[in-house]
Amino acid sequence: MATSETLFEHAGGETGLHRFLGAFYASVLADPLLQPLFGVGRPEHVDHLTAFTAESFGGPDRFSGELGGFRHLIDVHRHLKISEDQRRRFVELYMAAADQAGLPDDQPFREALREHVEFGSHVALQNSHAQTDDELHPIREVPLWQWPESAAAQ
Repeated sequence: MATSETLFEHAGGETGLHRFLGAFYASVLADPLLQPLFGVGRPEHVDHLTAFTAESFGGPDRFSGELGGFRHLIDVHRHLKISEDQRRRFVELYMAAADQAGLPDDQPFREALREHVEFGSHVALQNSHAQTDDELHPIREVPLWQWPESAAAQ
């Protein structure tokens, strides 16, 4: 596998990620466990989630440069009181949407995708319960996600 390709490129760029995250967001809004966290939804949410994922996968930095960056993400999750069951369901629907949207299904990409959503959902869980800034997860910038070590060795 040529790992000089970014995860963003491998996912199909903005188009592939937007298709994937549109399917994911629709499933979240229809899910009785997760819908309370999202309410009726917001039309810009898929665009923001696409920009965040694109940036963290090595694509354009529009999320940080134009859409409020990581501080906005902290503010959105603050006080949501996400449960562990909700976090796990979020991951489950995220991975199912990857199949539904036809994202590449090679093992290294799917491993990176799962690690990305697992990490992000744990950050959101912690931030959703933080009463003070000291209780927030220490990450303050969009993380740049890489291929798993197993892919880099190939």
